[in-house]
Amino acid sequence: MAKKSKAKASKKQKGLTKFFAPLRKFVAERPRLKPILVGSIILGGLLWLFWGIPLPTSLSSRQYPVSTRLLDRNGKLIYEIYLDKRRSPIKISEVPDYVKTSTIAIEDKDFYKHFGFSTTGIVRAAFNTVFRQKLQGGSTLTQQLVKNVLLSPERTVRRKIREFVLTLVVEIVYSKDQILEMYLNQIPYGSTAYGIEAASELYFGKSAKDLSLAEAALLAGLPQAPTRYSPFGAHPENAKGRQEVVLGRMIEDGYISQEQADEAKKQELKYAEVSVPKAPHFALWVKEQLAEKYGDAVVEQGGLRVTTTLDLDLQNLAQEAVATEVAKLKKLNVKNGAAIVTRPKTGEILAMVGSKDYFATDEDGKFNVIVSGKRQPGSSIKPLNYALALRDGKITPSTPLADVPTCFSVTGQKSYCPVNYDGSFHGAIQARFALGNSYNLPAVRVVALNGVKNFIEFANQMGITTFTDPKNYGLSITLGGGEVLGYDMAVAFGVFANQGIKAPLVSVLKVEDWKGKVLEETKVEEIEGDRVLSPEVSFLISHILHDNNARSAAFGESSFLNVRGHPEVSVKTGTTNDRRDNWTIGYTGHAVVLSWVGNNDNTEMSGAVSGVSGASPIWNRIMREVLDKAEEGAYSNEDEGHAWPKQPETVAGASVCATTGTLPGDPANPGCPTRFEYFLKEYVGAKIEAGSKDVVMDKTTHALAQPELPADATEVQNHPFLLDPLGTLVCLDCPLPAWPVTISNP
Repeated sequence: MAKKSKAKASKKQKGLTKFFAPLRKFVAERPRLKPILVGSIILGGLLWLFWGIPLPTSLSSRQYPVSTRLLDRNGKLIYEIYLDKRRSPIKISEVPDYVKTSTIAIEDKDFYKHFGFSTTGIVRAAFNTVFRQKLQGGSTLTQQLVKNVLLSPERTVRRKIREFVLTLVVEIVYSKDQILEMYLNQIPYGSTAYGIEAASELYFGKSAKDLSLAEAALLAGLPQAPTRYSPFGAHPENAKGRQEVVLGRMIEDGYISQEQADEAKKQELKYAEVSVPKAPHFALWVKEQLAEKYGDAVVEQGGLRVTTTLDLDLQNLAQEAVATEVAKLKKLNVKNGAAIVTRPKTGEILAMVGSKDYFATDEDGKFNVIVSGKRQPGSSIKPLNYALALRDGKITPSTPLADVPTCFSVTGQKSYCPVNYDGSFHGAIQARFALGNSYNLPAVRVVALNGVKNFIEFANQMGITTFTDPKNYGLSITLGGGEVLGYDMAVAFGVFANQGIKAPLVSVLKVEDWKGKVLEETKVEEIEGDRVLSPEVSFLISHILHDNNARSAAFGESSFLNVRGHPEVSVKTGTTNDRRDNWTIGYTGHAVVLSWVGNNDNTEMSGAVSGVSGASPIWNRIMREVLDKAEEGAYSNEDEGHAWPKQPETVAGASVCATTGTLPGDPANPGCPTRFEYFLKEYVGAKIEAGSKDVVMDKTTHALAQPELPADATEVQNHPFLLDPLGTLVCLDCPLPAWPVTISNP
């Protein structure tokens, strides 16, 4: 066998000799070609080695990807946006000395002494390459920086030579501190963390400038083998062992004492919890806005520092409140919930909960109901309807509305005969109590007074963007017959809270690059908004909605609509007739809180979900928390004490008859039970006809007679009466008629 191998090698050698012999003869006969040929070979080798080699100066000038960070209004991290690497640069002057020395001790003890190369490292690398046939890189920080940032990860002789040359140049171009800073900002620490700042946040949930010695030593040990030493890996005990090795090296090099090392070893390491993203619906929504303005590349790689309006503590409470209440309602077929909190004066969004759980699978948890979910508002839209009628003088808070069986006739359509939530009729009910108790029939009468087209135009002015062509809607729009966004409803109710001024919602306070250059900034104290409603009408609506007496007939004296310690709150509920949507929206001058429960697939909830359950417990808990914080100055030093509805000087107060809402003829001797009411100065009183007169009565029912009754079944009697704004006659001391009044509506 050996003879055959030798014969084969001999044959190969003869072949090579035969191939090169003519070339040698050619060069020997032309001696001038020899230096040219040698030079060409050397030049070719150099080109092969260094063609396309990156410039060392790109270490500091290159635009490497930097994560974008979304922060809450107090600087707490909400969300980090990056492609495949989390990177948050930090200046070396901002970190403790032991962050630097721990890295030097374990990775390159002679860093400040050598010129890029370690003699022991070179000897070790040469030994492994020659005798173990295993290529191994140098161990200096400079070499690692060059290898990880400027070169590919291939392990070849060519790459090793390039590394040698680049390392030498880097040491000439940059100072040691600059090299160390670039290393700490760009070296991988495991998972998606690149750089000490990203690693500190990933493993300990804090900035690198706040690391303890024990924490710094653990992180310093990761770059050599991040997967093996990761505290989040398969063998977290390796992380502790590696930390002790680092501390031992720091003692050997004189950076710390034995006592300091022992103290660090004893310190309990509290790792950051691997938690779900915070405020994911809000964060991703803000990311979309940023991408539209700055482009995806800048958002994902440009290192923006975005201070948002969010209060993360309030956000967490709101998220928990939604999830907890929805879980309680599971048996009632309630599968989802959402909420939004804003500051009405500035439009700042303090919290946004887009679903019960972003990762929910039984419902599409990722769908943001607040900004994308078109839902029917139920009775929560009624305040806008009443506000328009008050503004135009069609009603006043004391105007009685006929809550009697009624059908509205529209040419070419089936008659519309609405009913109340409680299935009853309440006779002549004044506007304050009609709105407070959320009775349906009076609301339909009010929208008939306003006109659907006028109402839609007004709702658009208030911030409702989903109401479009009036031809698509009918009188039921005041009962929630048109779809809305929760986002828009927060804007609209913010108008009432802000005394008639509409402030667009704001999600971002400031955008900077990672070096601190301000790209944009919102001065919330300078936000003025647009006046879309008078302060007087805003006050009247707010006063009605905060009046517990005005809603007690429907909701009771004690309900979740009363916020403990905050009697100043105005609130409105809304539940669709088919119980597919349930809302509670309330406010003061300090905050607007909206909550919703329902199902993404629009299936019905159980009949047990109503205006005083479902959304209202969520709303109550969030409202109490945000008002407590606001009054402590958490959002503005001007938010002191309760924000009661502010009465403008142009709002008058007067006593009215409790039965008719009209002004008594003689205040000193009213001749009727009275109550106090607020009015626009130009519209004081009920503005309707009332008194006593002869009316035709049904002899059998003793109610007002139906026009079709024969004469012998009726009789004329004198009774107190009133005519509501649509001309409907109401007998004040008679039983309510069972037959419906017909009103023609164009």
